[in-house]
Amino acid sequence: MTAKPESPDVEPLWRELAGKAIRSERTKQGRTLGDVSERAGISPQYLSEVERGLKEPSSEMLASICGALGLRLVDLLRAGDRQLTGRRLRAVSPPATRPSGPVLLAA
Repeated sequence: MTAKPESPDVEPLWRELAGKAIRSERTKQGRTLGDVSERAGISPQYLSEVERGLKEPSSEMLASICGALGLRLVDLLRAGDRQLTGRRLRAVSPPATRPSGPVLLAA
């Protein structure tokens, strides 16, 4: 699977930011996927998918991964914030037109 090109106008997904921060910390510590995943109690394949932004891990999974890396969840949030700092994001604007006539809502 090829990575999608990053556009400066598109805000990245949380799972992508978290994955990059996790991989960055793991490689900075010189640790392997196997080492961190074993300590976190998850498979190396799952950790790899989290790092690549392909999986949306639960808060419990993130806490486990952060614990295996010696991080707090707030450290992960700050790392994501640092990735966004300096990015020029385009504001999301409402649709230019409103629907005409009645709008049906389904439950």
